[in-house]
Amino acid sequence: MPLAVMRRAARETVSGLPREFWWLWTSTLVNRLGAFVATFMALYLTLDRGYSASYAGLVASLHGLGGVISSLGAGVMTDRLGRRPTLLIAQTSTAASVALLGFMHDPVAIAGVAFLVGMASNASRPAVQAMMADIVRPEDRVRAFSLNYWAINLGFAVSSAGAGFIAEFSYLAGFLIEAGMTLVCALVVFAKLPESRPVPTAKTAAEPAAGLGAVLRDGRFMSVVGLSFLVALVFQQGSVGLPVAMGAAGFTPADYGMAIAVNGVLIVVLQIPVTRYIEHRDPRRLLVISSLLAGYGFGLTAFAGSVGMFALTVCVWTLAEIVNAPTQTGLVVRLSPVHGRGRYQGMYTMSWAVASLVAPLMSGFVIDRFGAEWLWGLCAVVGTAAAVGYGALMRRLPADEPPVAAPSGAARQEVGAV
Repeated sequence: MPLAVMRRAARETVSGLPREFWWLWTSTLVNRLGAFVATFMALYLTLDRGYSASYAGLVASLHGLGGVISSLGAGVMTDRLGRRPTLLIAQTSTAASVALLGFMHDPVAIAGVAFLVGMASNASRPAVQAMMADIVRPEDRVRAFSLNYWAINLGFAVSSAGAGFIAEFSYLAGFLIEAGMTLVCALVVFAKLPESRPVPTAKTAAEPAAGLGAVLRDGRFMSVVGLSFLVALVFQQGSVGLPVAMGAAGFTPADYGMAIAVNGVLIVVLQIPVTRYIEHRDPRRLLVISSLLAGYGFGLTAFAGSVGMFALTVCVWTLAEIVNAPTQTGLVVRLSPVHGRGRYQGMYTMSWAVASLVAPLMSGFVIDRFGAEWLWGLCAVVGTAAAVGYGALMRRLPADEPPVAAPSGAARQEVGAV
C-alpha cells in the first residue's frame, strides 16, 4: 500500500473525534500499559508464593466475582452520580487495592483483597463506555469503540512483555507500578475530562426512569446480554483454558506467552484497518460471523500440536475478537436509552464479568474430567449457539432503527461544568 494511501487512511480513522474522547483514550492506554498484575497473577501465586493451582483458580474466580457485583452498582452510579465521579472513585480505589494486594501474605487476605481489586477495576467500565457514547456522534461510535479497544490491546501487548521482566526483578514492583499508573489515569480524568452525562430535557424527564428492573424487563437487550455472555465465555478460554491445556500437553509458560502474544500483536496491527472495512456494514452478519470464528477458532485448538499451530488458532479467534468487540458495543449503545446508559452498560459489563467467573471453573472441570479436546469442542458448540442466537435476534431489529442521539455540543458544555 502506498505511503500516501496509508497516511490518508490513518488520518480518516482518527479525524472528527472530539478532544474529550482522546483524553479518555489516553486514560485507557495508560491504564492498560500498567496492567501487570492480572497477566501474571497465577504465576505469582503458584511460583512465588507456593500456593496450589486450585487456590490460584479460586483467587481468579473471586476477582471475577468482585467484577460481577460491581458492574451493576457502577452502572447505577454512572447514571446517578455521573460518569466522571464514578471513574475517579473506581480508579483511585483500584490503585489503593492493587498496592495493598502486593503486601498481602495470608491466603485469606490475598483472596479478600483480590475480590476488592475485581470490584474496583471493573467499576470503571460502565462509566467509560457511557461517557464515550455521550461525547461521540452516533455515526462515529463504532470507530471510537474500536480505537479504544485498540488502545486496550496495545497496552496489553506492552504490559505483557514488561510484566515478565518486572516479575523477574520483583512481583511487588509490578503491583506498585500498576497502582501508580492507575492513579495517573485518575489524575487525567480529574484534570481533563468534564462530566458528559446528558442534561435532562422535557422529553426525557417525562419518561420513566430506566431502573435495573426496567433493564431486566427489556427482553431484546437482555437477549444481547445473554449472547454476549456466551461469546465472552469462549474468549475467556484464551487466558484460562489455553494455558492449562498447553501446560498439560508439555508446553512451557514461555511457549504459551509466544502463542498468546499473537493476540495482542494482531489486534494492534489489524484493529484499525478492519474497523474501516466493517464500520458501515450490517452488524447482523458481523456478529454471526464473529461468533462462528470465535467458536471454531478455539475448536481448532484440539488439533494443535506445536506452538505454531496454537498461534494459528489464536489468529482465527483474534479476528473474531476484532470484529465482535466494536460491533457488539455499538449495538449495546444503540439499544440503551440516553438516561439509562450507565445501567445498560453495567448490565452488559456484567455479562463479561460473569464469564470471567465461570470460565476458570468450567475449563478446569472439563479438562480434568474429560480432557482438553472436549473443552475445545464445547467452545465450537457455544460459538455456534451464539451465532444462531444473534441471527434470530437481529432479524427482529429493524434495519433502519436509528441510533440513540448523543447530546449536542452545547449540552455537553453545560454538563461539563462540574
